[in-house]
Amino acid sequence: GNCCLTPPVFCQLLPSSINMDCPSVSTRTVLNEEAKGRFRVNFVDPSAGDESPGEPGGGSSEGGNVSFQNGGDTVLSEGSLHSGGHHHYYYDTHTNTYYLRTFGHNTMDAVPRIDHYRHTAADLGEKLIRPSLAELHDELDKVSGRRVPARPPLAGGRCARPLPAARPVRGSGDGYANGEEGTPAGEAAATYTPDSKGVVKFGWIKGVLVRCMLNIWGVMLFIRLSWIVGQAGIGLSVLVIAMATVVTTITGLSTSAIATNGFVRGGKDFLDCTNLSLTLECAFANSENGTLMIDEMNDIRIIGAITVVILLGISVAGMEWEAKAQIVLLVILIVAIGDFVIGTFIPLDSKKPKGFFGYKAEIFAENFGPDFRNEETFFSVFAIFFPAATGILAGANISGDLADPQSAIPKGTLLAILITTLVYIGIAVSVGSCVVRDATGNVNSTFITELTNCTTAACKLNYDFSSCQTECHYGLMNNFQVMSMVSGFAPLISAGIFSATLSSALASLVSAPKIFQALCKDNIYPGFLMFAKGYGKNNEPLRGYLLTFLIALGFILIAELNVIAPIISNFFLASYALINFSVFHASLAKSPGWRPAFKYYNMWISLVGAILCCIVMFVINWWAALLTYVIVLGLYIYVTYKKPDVNWGSSTQALTYLNALQHSIRLSGVEDHVKNFRPQCLIMTGAPNSRPALLHLVHAFTKNVGLMICGHVHMGPRRQAVKELSTDLAKYQRWLIKNKMKAFYAPVHAEDLRDGGQYLMQAAGLGRMRPNTLVVGFKKNWRQADMRDITVLLYHKILMLHLNFGVIRQNILKINCFFVLFCFPGSKRTSSPLNLADQRLLDASTQFQKKQGKSNIDVWWLFDDGGLTLLIPYLLTTKKKWKDCKIRVFIGGKINRIDHDRRAMATLLSKFRIDFSDIMVLGDINTKPKKENIAAFEEMIEPFRLHEEDKEQEAADKMKEDEPWRITDNELELYKTKTYRQIRLNELLKEHSSTANIIVMSLPVARKGAVSSALYMAWLEALSKDLPPILLVRGNHQSVLTFYS
Repeated sequence: GNCCLTPPVFCQLLPSSINMDCPSVSTRTVLNEEAKGRFRVNFVDPSAGDESPGEPGGGSSEGGNVSFQNGGDTVLSEGSLHSGGHHHYYYDTHTNTYYLRTFGHNTMDAVPRIDHYRHTAADLGEKLIRPSLAELHDELDKVSGRRVPARPPLAGGRCARPLPAARPVRGSGDGYANGEEGTPAGEAAATYTPDSKGVVKFGWIKGVLVRCMLNIWGVMLFIRLSWIVGQAGIGLSVLVIAMATVVTTITGLSTSAIATNGFVRGGKDFLDCTNLSLTLECAFANSENGTLMIDEMNDIRIIGAITVVILLGISVAGMEWEAKAQIVLLVILIVAIGDFVIGTFIPLDSKKPKGFFGYKAEIFAENFGPDFRNEETFFSVFAIFFPAATGILAGANISGDLADPQSAIPKGTLLAILITTLVYIGIAVSVGSCVVRDATGNVNSTFITELTNCTTAACKLNYDFSSCQTECHYGLMNNFQVMSMVSGFAPLISAGIFSATLSSALASLVSAPKIFQALCKDNIYPGFLMFAKGYGKNNEPLRGYLLTFLIALGFILIAELNVIAPIISNFFLASYALINFSVFHASLAKSPGWRPAFKYYNMWISLVGAILCCIVMFVINWWAALLTYVIVLGLYIYVTYKKPDVNWGSSTQALTYLNALQHSIRLSGVEDHVKNFRPQCLIMTGAPNSRPALLHLVHAFTKNVGLMICGHVHMGPRRQAVKELSTDLAKYQRWLIKNKMKAFYAPVHAEDLRDGGQYLMQAAGLGRMRPNTLVVGFKKNWRQADMRDITVLLYHKILMLHLNFGVIRQNILKINCFFVLFCFPGSKRTSSPLNLADQRLLDASTQFQKKQGKSNIDVWWLFDDGGLTLLIPYLLTTKKKWKDCKIRVFIGGKINRIDHDRRAMATLLSKFRIDFSDIMVLGDINTKPKKENIAAFEEMIEPFRLHEEDKEQEAADKMKEDEPWRITDNELELYKTKTYRQIRLNELLKEHSSTANIIVMSLPVARKGAVSSALYMAWLEALSKDLPPILLVRGNHQSVLTFYS
C-alpha cells in the first residue's frame, strides 16, 4: 500500500512484496495529504532495477543510490552527486511540493546542478528541466491542480514522467533554444539515456598525443629533411623548423583555447562551431592527405590503391582497431628514429665514400651555413618543409571520441608539437654534423698525401669529392636516402617511412569523415545531409568513410603529388588561419560566454598567427593560395546567402552585438542634424502578416534608410496576453526576417489600443534609434465602431511627443483592406478561382510589392510641415520598384499668382535637389463644394451630432460630458469653412490624381479641445474616400529638408 504514496516512476524500486502497478493520477491526488512526511525518493539509478533499495524509513541500498527517510530530511549517497554518472533525476512539478525539499523546506525551487545546463543530446548524463518561473510563481492550486496525462510505462515496467510542454524559447528554431541539438520531441525523449557500455573513449595520450605525433612525423622526416639541411645549412634549417613551429604552436594555443571553452559535444569538431566554411576544407585536405604514399609508377599506383583499401577496412572496423593500429605504427616510427640515432654513432668505413663520417666538427662548421642550388631559396625550402609540421589537429578532429576533450586536446597537442619539434631539430643537427653535402660513393676517392688547396671538410678527412662539381649521387644534396645510409639497420628506416605515411593516411581517413559528419548534421549544405547518418555505438560515419576513400583513391590514380601537395598544405594553413582568427575574433567580441579554461593564449598573438598562416600560404604556392581563398570565399558567400537555420552562438554574433551597442551609445552623444534626418517609423500593424500593404509601403521608404518597428498591442486578460507576447516576439520577428523585411517587431500589452499606442511611442527604440514617425491604417468602419475605441485622442499625444504622423488608406471595393486582408495572405491556393471582389482584395494586399511602372506619385503639399510630405515620395523613387514613377507636386495658391507660385516652388524643389515632372497650383481650393457632397457629409455626421439646441441645457451638458466625441452645433458652425475645404479637396483629388499610384498629402490638424473625435474622423473620411492609395502626412514642423551643404 505504501507504493501508492510515491510517484509512479519509483514503484519498481520498492520491494517486490509491496510493489504494484503504477497508480493513476487521481489515486495519487487523493492520497496527497496522507503521504506527507512518509518518505520521499530523490533520484533513481536504472542499474538498480533489480535490487531492493531498503525499507521505507531505513537507510539506502548500496547499489541503487536511492534514499528514503522519514521526517523531512533528505539523504543523498556520495555516488549520486557525481556529475558524470548515468543517474536519472526527476522533478515531479505536477504534484504537491513535498516530493522535493530544498534546504529542508517543501519547495519546487531547484538547487544549481550540472544537469540543468546539459544539451538534450548530452553524452555524460541527461538534461534536467528545472521548474519554470511560472510554476514557481503561479498560485499553488493552479500548479498542483493540473491534470497530468497518463504516463506510459518504459521498458521493464517503469513509469515515465512526461516532461512539461515545450516552452517557446527565443531562437532560430521553433520550440527549443538556439545552440541545442534537439526538438520538442527530442526533449521528451531525453528522459531516458541509452546505456553507454561499449562506446570507445580515448585518453589524452592515446587519443591526442599519439595521433598528433604520427601526423606531424611524416615522410618528410626520413626523405627530405637531410636535403633541407644540405640546401639551407644547419642554422637556417633550425630557423625553418622554428618558424614552422611558431605557426603551429600559436595555432595549438588557439586550438586549446577553443577546446576548453565548454564541453565539446560528441562527433562535433570544436572548430566547426566557430567557422562555417572551414570544415569542408578540413575534410577535403585530410582525405587528400592519404595520397602522400603515391609514386608516379603504375605499380606503385596499384600498391597505393590496395593500401588505401586496407586502411578503409581498419577505419570501418571501428575506432578501437584504428587506435591499436596507430600504436603499432608509432612503435615502428620510434624504433626507426632510434635506429638512425644509433647509426650516427657507428661510422663505418664503407659509408665514408658516401659522405658519412660520424660527428665531426669540420662537417658541422661546413654545413652550418647555406648552400642553395638549382634556384632554391630560403622560402622555397621553407615551403617544402612546412607540410611536415601540419597534423596538429589530428586529436581535435576526433574530439567526440575523447573521454575529456577539454583536458586532452591542450595537453596532447602542445606536447606533440614540442616532442616533434625537438626530434626534427635533433635529426637536422645530427645529419648536418655527420654527412657532407656531396660524395661520390667511390671508394677510390680517398687520398694519402695532403692536398695544398684542401678546403672542404671531406678533404680534411682524406676524401676528395671534387669530382662532384659535375655529378654525384651521394651526400645531403644528392641522396634522399641519407637516413637509411646513416642508420644502423636500413630496413627499419624503410619501415619508418611506411609507418609515417600509413599513420597519417589512417588518421586522415578516420578524422575527415567525422568532421564531415558533424558538418552534415547541421545541414549547412543540404546536399550532403545523407552523410550525417552514423552507425553503431560510436556513431561511426560509414558513408563518410566511403566518400573519403573514393576521394583518396581518385588522387592515388592521378598520381600527381607535386600538384596536389601545395593545395593540401594551403587547405591546412587556411584552417589554421581561421582557427587563430576565431580566437582573436571571440576575444575581441568580449562575449561573456568566451571564457576558456586554458589561459595561455593571447588574442593579438592569435591574430599574428592568422596573418602568418596567410603569408605562408603564398610562400608555399601563390596559385594554390588563390585557389584556397576562392574556395573559402565561395563557401562563405553560399552560407551567408542561404542563411541556414543553425545557431552556434558564434563570435560573429557576439561582435555584431558589441558593435551595435557601441555605435548606439556613440550615436546617442550626437545631436540630430537636418542633413541626417531619416524617417524612423513605428507602424501599428498588429500582427505584421495581417496588414501587408501597410507594411510594404512603409518598408519601401525605410529600407536601408531608416528604422521600422511593427507595433502590436495585445489586449485582453493579462495572463493570456503575456504568454502571447513571448510567443509572438520570436514568431513574427522570424517572419519579418524570412520575408526580407528590415524591421523590428514590438508587442505590448495594454487595456486598450490607445494606451498600447502610448506605451509604444514612449518606450519603443533605443537611444537615437527611436521612432520619430507614427504610421497607422485608416479605420474604414469607424462609424460602426464604438467611438470610445476611436483613437483620435492618440493624435494629440503624438503631437505632444513631437512625432510625425501618417495615416494610410487603401480604398478597394468600399472596404478597408487593412482590416480584412489577414484572411488571404498565406492561405493555400485552391483550384477554384476567386470571385472578383476577393481577387481585387488580394491584389490590393500585394499592390506595393510589385514594380510600380511608369506612373505618378502625386504630392499635395498644401501646408509646410517641415518637408516630410515631400521627403517620403522622394525616398520612394530611390527604390527599384518605384524608380520609374514621376513626382507631381500640387500646391495651393491664388488664381492671380499661379505662375509666380509655380516658379517659387520649382526654385525650392531645385534647391532641395528633388526631381519632379510637373507642378500644379490649385487656385480654386476655397471654392464651395458641390451640394450633393455637402449633403452626403451632413448625412454621415448626423448620428454623431449632439443637437444641443433641441435639448435642455442640463441634459445637453450631461450628454456632452458622457460622450465628448459628439459634434456640437457651435463646433460645426465654427469649422464650417474647414469642413468645406476637406470636401472640396476630395473633389480636386478625384479630378487630378485618380490615376496616380499613390497620393501623399498634408494631413489636416485638429485643435485639441475644440474639434471632436467624430468631426475629425468625418474630415478624414470626406478627404480620402474613393481615391487611389493615399498617405496623409503631418510632420512635426521641424525641417527635415535643407538646401545647405
